[in-house]
Amino acid sequence: MSTTQFSPADRTQALVALLLLVPIPSLGTLAGMVWWPESGVGQILFGISKIWIVLLPLIWRKFVEKRPLSLSAAKDGGWAPALITGLAIAALVWGVFIWVRQLGWVDEQMVRESAERTGLAQRGVFIAASLYWITINSLLEEYVWRWFVFRQFEKLMGGKLAVVAAAFGFTLHHIFAVAAQFDWRITLLASSGCFVGGLIWSWLYLKYRSVWPCWLSHAIVDVPIFIAGWVIIFG
Repeated sequence: MSTTQFSPADRTQALVALLLLVPIPSLGTLAGMVWWPESGVGQILFGISKIWIVLLPLIWRKFVEKRPLSLSAAKDGGWAPALITGLAIAALVWGVFIWVRQLGWVDEQMVRESAERTGLAQRGVFIAASLYWITINSLLEEYVWRWFVFRQFEKLMGGKLAVVAAAFGFTLHHIFAVAAQFDWRITLLASSGCFVGGLIWSWLYLKYRSVWPCWLSHAIVDVPIFIAGWVIIFG
């Protein structure tokens, strides 16, 4: 869509919405993983940030945009591109994992110790957490970053630039999360992967106007990430 389709009031609202949402995941990640990682305060702020980014789009849609909520039905399809992009990125993720493991870039003992602290070293807990992140969390991220954030950027700069801007916003808090646990090489690789994924999923939303193809691609990509975690933690 062109920005000329939106009024100055629409663009002002979009800017406010972005300011209220985009920084929050990064601040929550910094609070919970960098500034106060061992403190209850850090974990509370991290949790609040998660709740905020889920509730704000709903509140904004109903009371500011004053439009009905929808299930973002995939009326125009998009399933084949979603499947192809998901499988392609997943294969790339697995290939990169094998490569960096051979190079010894991942401190696997640190990963196992972290899993012990969080309870993920228990097989049942790990499987349950993996299923949640692959299915539910990926859907929530698509709802936030594509359905809400992308549309706000689109009002300000048009669809093509919004693809890049939304991908950058999606990547930002992942940079802090990865950097808190790994060195700069893994952080750079993981962040680049997040950005590429964000570009593809934003493009899928631009083309098909539904979060569901984006979610399918995203969920597929998450699978090898958790398989890699299983390999490291459980051997």
